[in-house]
Amino acid sequence: MSKTNDPALHRKGLLITALGGLALSFDIPLIRAAHGEFWSMVVVRNVAVFVMALVLWAGLNFVMRRRTVLVPGRVGLLIALLYGINGLTFMLAVFNTTTANVVFILAFTSMFAAILSWIFLGERPSNATLITMAAMVGGVLLIVHDGLSSGNVFGDVMAACSAMLLAASLTLSRKSGAEMGFVPLVATLLPGILGLFFLPPGGLTVAEPYYILLNGLVLLPLAFWCLATGPRYLSAPEVGMFYLVETVLAPVWVWIAFSETPTTQTLVGGAVLILALLGHSLWQMRSKSRAARASAAVAELPLTH
Repeated sequence: MSKTNDPALHRKGLLITALGGLALSFDIPLIRAAHGEFWSMVVVRNVAVFVMALVLWAGLNFVMRRRTVLVPGRVGLLIALLYGINGLTFMLAVFNTTTANVVFILAFTSMFAAILSWIFLGERPSNATLITMAAMVGGVLLIVHDGLSSGNVFGDVMAACSAMLLAASLTLSRKSGAEMGFVPLVATLLPGILGLFFLPPGGLTVAEPYYILLNGLVLLPLAFWCLATGPRYLSAPEVGMFYLVETVLAPVWVWIAFSETPTTQTLVGGAVLILALLGHSLWQMRSKSRAARASAAVAELPLTH
């Protein structure tokens, strides 16, 4: 039985990725709360994550008395590059469109992952997944159309780029089967170094740095590690679906903290995305449960000669 068909390991994967999605839901609110200049925020956020990655890596090596690989091979380097570029496109999205638009468009990650898994891994999406994808395209079009009318199209496009980059990272992680928990953490060094070249003349400009440090030193390392570990136990589309936790909660946190209310059209598009993803996720879990019961029943049949 493969890892994704083992009910116990599947539940473990669900728990890990759900925790990652919850931690990630505080990312955008903490970015907004820090009130910093764009490149300063890119540097502080990403360098903080990278420093914590090194601390965790050294601590893990000390406790386990064995060397843990930070970036496993060439495929690890490629995945790190994708995560690194995503770190920049995500920040560009946050600074150039609304929180709701960012997270609703990022919810398309799971569907991009399904398409890439079909193309490169031969994992053809089920008919239910294809129907879900069609519904999600409609939801994203509503959000992007609203972005066009409000002048946020650049931010919306950056959010779509982030969704594609995340999907590619998850698909490659799934294909390799290697331990990728540290890869997205180490990858933050790329946008962090890039940001140093574009800092304003006065240097780092962040009004409330403790918010972004809490984000970079605690929540993001936890979220990235959980979501990068998920593909060991779940399919790439399933892991992508746990970005739905951020999709639901991040606009709520921002609405509570900053009174940033999404437009009606964005809410309608987001509702279409959430309902489509939720329905598909429930259907997939039910299908896996049926398959596990069927496998157990076959295993209990007496052997005949």
